[in-house]
Amino acid sequence: MIIVMKPSATQEEIKGVVNKVEQSGLHTNLSKGAEVTIVGVIGDKKKIANLEVNMLPGVEKTVRITEKYKLVSRNFHPEDTVVDVDGVKVGGKNIVVMAGPCSVENEQQLDEAAAAVRKHGAKFLRGGAFKPRTSPYDFQGLAEKGLKMMREAGDKYGLKVVTEIVDKDDIDLVSEYADLLQVGARNMQNFQLLKALGKQKKPVMLKRGLAATISEWLNAAEYILAGGNNNVILCERGIRTYETFTRNTLDLSAVVAVKELSHLPIIVDPSHGTGRWEMVQPMARAAIAAGCDGLIIEVHPHPDRALSDGDQSLTPNTFGRVMEDLRKIAGVMERTL
Repeated sequence: MIIVMKPSATQEEIKGVVNKVEQSGLHTNLSKGAEVTIVGVIGDKKKIANLEVNMLPGVEKTVRITEKYKLVSRNFHPEDTVVDVDGVKVGGKNIVVMAGPCSVENEQQLDEAAAAVRKHGAKFLRGGAFKPRTSPYDFQGLAEKGLKMMREAGDKYGLKVVTEIVDKDDIDLVSEYADLLQVGARNMQNFQLLKALGKQKKPVMLKRGLAATISEWLNAAEYILAGGNNNVILCERGIRTYETFTRNTLDLSAVVAVKELSHLPIIVDPSHGTGRWEMVQPMARAAIAAGCDGLIIEVHPHPDRALSDGDQSLTPNTFGRVMEDLRKIAGVMERTL
């Protein structure tokens, strides 16, 4: 349930409502907008049903929330959330680009990639140190050695570092090197991992599962917010359909749906969403036009020699041309990239 306060409600009246709710054994989540304050109520459904607050001073109305996700819902938090990742803001007017290789392979490869993506305007260096792969015989990543290499390259070129975390026991280790923790598609419903990420404050990027509905995706994000970590970014990376021409089917309608249903920022991964490097540019254009808050793009100095996902990786020169094009689209949308 949400309690909508009158625009004229005083701080004392808001405090009185919060106290009433918490004395009933329920939890509150306060959202203060430019014109209205909303008190979100979370807890036992029976207690919420018996809660009487409509007659309290300053209350305009109460609204029942039918979705299972509450903290993620725009009803609870009407204004867009902007996630601050160590000084780089994701959400709002700026469109943030994260770029780099699928996997960290060696120092030279990573240094070349980092230099290129920084030169062309990316704010984050992406790369996998732990790589959960479909086949156990595929390259699995360099683990902590790869994390160290990413941190060194990020610091050298002034880039924030985003990398995937696959195990809750690795949170402290990965957090030591990364600025943004990525939960991959295969772990979207790894609830023990999500709960653990909710207990720490490092920002989290949650990718949509291979066959997850938007509701399932938002409920997964709810696990993180329910633990106390509000710094969550959603990532649409394509879903599995019957189509075989592309690696996945990039669902850009999800950007529009998420913007309606949730206040969390959303970025799009046109690399995994298509699996074909030549489709990254047009899908990135479309993603910006649909209203996304950022892009995560795979860039490799030598895609033909990549240990993973070379078919969907851009060369540095191609990435530069793509970024020039995307700035034009961003401008049309009255945003900056």
